[in-house]
Amino acid sequence: MNIMVIGGGGREYGIAKKLSEDPRCEKLYVLPGNGGMEEFAECVNIRATDLDGVCEFASKHDIGFAVVTPDDPLAMGMADRLRALHIPCFGPSKAAARIESSKIFSKKLMEKYGIPTARAVSLDSLESALEYVNGAEPPMVVKADGLALGKGVFICRTKCEAEAAVRELMENRLFGESGARVLIEEFLEGPEVSVLSFTDGKTVVPMVSSMDHKTVFEGGKGPNTGGMGVIAPNPFYTERIAAECMERIFIPTVRAMEKEGCPFTGCLYFGLMITKDGPKVIEYNCRFGDPEAQTVLPLMETNLLDAMRACENGDLDKTSVRFSDKCAANVVLTSGGYPGKYEKGLPIELKAPDKGTMIVHAGTKRTANGYVTAGGRVLNVISVADTLSEAVSKAYEQTSRVSFPGMFMRRDIGKTALDHINAR
Repeated sequence: MNIMVIGGGGREYGIAKKLSEDPRCEKLYVLPGNGGMEEFAECVNIRATDLDGVCEFASKHDIGFAVVTPDDPLAMGMADRLRALHIPCFGPSKAAARIESSKIFSKKLMEKYGIPTARAVSLDSLESALEYVNGAEPPMVVKADGLALGKGVFICRTKCEAEAAVRELMENRLFGESGARVLIEEFLEGPEVSVLSFTDGKTVVPMVSSMDHKTVFEGGKGPNTGGMGVIAPNPFYTERIAAECMERIFIPTVRAMEKEGCPFTGCLYFGLMITKDGPKVIEYNCRFGDPEAQTVLPLMETNLLDAMRACENGDLDKTSVRFSDKCAANVVLTSGGYPGKYEKGLPIELKAPDKGTMIVHAGTKRTANGYVTAGGRVLNVISVADTLSEAVSKAYEQTSRVSFPGMFMRRDIGKTALDHINAR
């Protein structure tokens, strides 16, 4: 079977690497891919958002299964286009992808079906948003309605910060039309949990829980990024919390999407906060998270392709999906200056990691002289061990296998989780 993965970051590397190890995979294409993926797949220089180019390529190369991972092509209808060509596809339809591509859509969905979430108001003009901020009590959260590379959320502890966030989104158009409308939410407190899940539109199978570290600096400081590191499983996500989430959030969400006429198939990402009133939804994503995917998938014991095909075929309830009880830690190595301006094309020195650790390429390019940087998040160092403490220590130790000018990392990945474990 020829398999095609759409995308070119660390998430796609993790997914493609696992699929490349499947004996049924005769040829693996990644569009556009990155430098590191060339070791196990053929990278094709077609942008993930080039729907016509992707579909033409798929038609000419006898693709038996396609995996669409980034949010943009899903929101544009890539999965619909591929299915129209009779190419089985892992990923939701354009209508279902609205659960991420419009935060206002997802908020209204949760409110209509009683899914626990923060109180919020949606606003579609700068004047109305500023008026609301002036009359509200901080802290509050300001969100761009549309897609914003995982950076369209502003936690505002003063009215001045909230006004500045609104102006950045609606007046300065920091994220283009994604900020034409905004959502202003109440500020929730508690540990955050990410839960990726397989779903075929009826059955939901959660993967191992995880904890992302969004801000660029230690201790939750600095601007939000696409993710500076992840640990899994998340110790705050207990069996009791998991059962409550399944009953009050996961199943109701999938049923709500079905009732709205846009059943969700693929990977549904639940961004949760464990508040004093119980778990609540902070956000949905319509695809695997990054860097959560490449952290969680090494813990998967059963076959990834089988799970993906079951989501497409509607028989997930008959498919075995198991994860090990080990722990994983991911330290993201970024370009200096990320998430702001940064230099590209810097040479990377890279040594093979020890057993139990993998180095995932996220923003690299392969040249005649070796790898160079080609993005903000350059590489992920991911270690698996029996305990979280061991996994974290091992991941940081293995970062010494990598160097490039200006390389930056957070030094506290896993600290909150380990402090919680040690306090129990």
